[in-house]
Amino acid sequence: MTQSAIVWPQDYLPGTTDNFASNEIIVAGLTAHDIWAQLNDTRLWPTYYSNAQDIRFHDESGPLLSASARFRFTTFGFPVEAQVCEYVPPVAGQAARIAWYGWVEGDENSRLDALHAWLFEDLPGNRVRILTQESQTGVPAQQLASAVPNPMINAHQEWIVGLATAARNARDKM
Repeated sequence: MTQSAIVWPQDYLPGTTDNFASNEIIVAGLTAHDIWAQLNDTRLWPTYYSNAQDIRFHDESGPLLSASARFRFTTFGFPVEAQVCEYVPPVAGQAARIAWYGWVEGDENSRLDALHAWLFEDLPGNRVRILTQESQTGVPAQQLASAVPNPMINAHQEWIVGLATAARNARDKM
């Protein structure tokens, strides 16, 4: 079986940017639909991920993500503006995908640009693969990349584990 991969625009190709983080887990007993429901509804983010606050949509289209939706949220202490650039809900035989461009306004020392991508893929044996990767440019990205322990790796691990736990809890309530 060949696993799916994140589709990267040239400007955010991992290894060519100032910072890159990749986190992945595979969980039994859940589906891509289960995981999608938890990430797609931004009201749920703060309930399972401590690093996402103040989520607002510019066009009042939220709280559900959608193709081209513009929103903002605070993460790592940064007020991030974001726009969904990939939105592929789960269907049988195909990986579900959500990605957004994110940016923090500022001068050359404080500007941050990022692409944060998610992939949810049903696997044989009643398992689901949850992959999140983020590629960043800018001085803040350089600072995050040199920090040990790596704050992005640790925070994104909290996010994917929290996402799986929230999906399991929602499924158990059904």
